[in-house]
Amino acid sequence: MQCRTIVLTGEPKSTLHIYGLAWRGRFPQRYMTPVEGDIALDITLYFGTKRKADLDNFNKLSLDALTGIVYEDDSQIAELTLRRAHDKASPRIKIDISVQP
Repeated sequence: MQCRTIVLTGEPKSTLHIYGLAWRGRFPQRYMTPVEGDIALDITLYFGTKRKADLDNFNKLSLDALTGIVYEDDSQIAELTLRRAHDKASPRIKIDISVQP
């Protein structure tokens, strides 16, 4: 099973800011070729504050922003895990992508 990990550092000024065109500029070039077949995503959002974030809002925006970068279409997602965590020293988004057999 092929596996990739992407980490985007820094806490966004707004939700739309991080999930807009900024994503394309911050992805390493090796992730710009979308994978084929079914995939599993494990996404952890590390916030710099202990505010209660609505994961449902981040979910849709995250998946739409990854289309064309990580996968061709979000219908390829066969498994999805999404969680939030607190890390004041290093806010970030960690995305683990696994191609399903």
